[in-house]
Amino acid sequence: MYLIQLRMVKAKELLRKTDATLQDIAGSVGYPDGYFFSRAFKKYIGVSPVHYRNSLYSSALVRNTRLDNPLSMSECSIDSISGTLHTVIDNNNHYQNYDEGILRMNRNARHSMAFILLLSFTLLLSACSGTSSPAATEGTSQGSNNTAAEQTSQERVLKDALGHEVKVPAQPQRVIASYLEDHLVALGVKPVAQWSVGKNSVQGYLQKELKDAPTIASDLPFKAVLNFKPDLIIMDSASMVEGDKYNQYSKIAPTYVVGSNMNNDWRQELLTVGEVLNKSSEAKQALSSYDKKAAEAKAKLSQTIGQKNVAALWVTDKNVYVVNQNLSSGDVLYKDLGFKIPQVVQEISKTAKANWSNLSLEKLAELDADYVFIVNSKNVSKEDIIKDPVWAGIPAVKAGHVYDFGKDSSWLYTGTIANGQMIDDVLKSVIQ
Repeated sequence: MYLIQLRMVKAKELLRKTDATLQDIAGSVGYPDGYFFSRAFKKYIGVSPVHYRNSLYSSALVRNTRLDNPLSMSECSIDSISGTLHTVIDNNNHYQNYDEGILRMNRNARHSMAFILLLSFTLLLSACSGTSSPAATEGTSQGSNNTAAEQTSQERVLKDALGHEVKVPAQPQRVIASYLEDHLVALGVKPVAQWSVGKNSVQGYLQKELKDAPTIASDLPFKAVLNFKPDLIIMDSASMVEGDKYNQYSKIAPTYVVGSNMNNDWRQELLTVGEVLNKSSEAKQALSSYDKKAAEAKAKLSQTIGQKNVAALWVTDKNVYVVNQNLSSGDVLYKDLGFKIPQVVQEISKTAKANWSNLSLEKLAELDADYVFIVNSKNVSKEDIIKDPVWAGIPAVKAGHVYDFGKDSSWLYTGTIANGQMIDDVLKSVIQ
């Protein structure tokens, strides 16, 4: 807990005193991923980093002062001011690198009243449309009543992770489900918008199915959500609806919270999303198809190379991370495909609280892996990575059994689509 508090204190300082990107700040306090840094910041501070910085700008404008005045800037290092931030705390977190761009003066502050008026006007129109005079609707009232009754009978009431009783449409057509898109694609549902950090940072491995889906910021700004006119909103965790946010989202569309208890159990999460979308049979079929694929791959690998130690590493500009043996690609490699777990991975996984944990150079040198799969976010070749002497003693490096995949691969994610693509990557790499 102390380490997290220290990270948050440093993050607040960098948000106050620099114009560094959210990704750079995340990396500086030990979070290689801007999305999960935002969620952690919001959980412990109460607001997102964007809102925290914007509130500072708003306060500065009210005081007619500048945030980058010489007194304030003198408290920060030259590197931090220029945006080249050193990693001050190593971390054991999470997923993929994103660049949210430099956060400037708050535009949401200017539009907040407009958004409230727009939402109120929308609700007013909805109310008015349901109270037409008898004379105006005499010819169509019977048909309208039948349609309304039919729609009502099709609605389902489901209790979400926070205890809300949510009236869910029978067949939702315009779904927003931030960070749950893997499940949506597996169920044959195309979201009305897909989450992103910045303009172009999306889940690359899903773009074959989602390339035409517009993006929405990962923190789901209310105005943006309203503009997409969803008929159902699915949140992956309670942190997305803290404070009064749930009430505001639920005024836009029925809002269902999956809950953090399921975030580390992708199978149950898929079944829950399937239930919400009225596609339980499709969810069960997706799991069955995946299990069959995994079992066939496991048998083929066992027959071809036998029982081997393998490891999945994520290499960024500043750090090397190793996957938790029980989560993400670790779950696929060790549970679904039956690979053996290196001693180093076992040791780190015992205390890991996230999908990916920082791997020290000392532990990297001790890695007893016969095969290594690298998620390469360093923008250099695999050869440039493993030529460092610290890699030289790893059995996989000696045998030429190191394989790398780009940041748009599925190795940092989880779900039937992500995991299925990982299995394909392993088979293509190992069985040549």
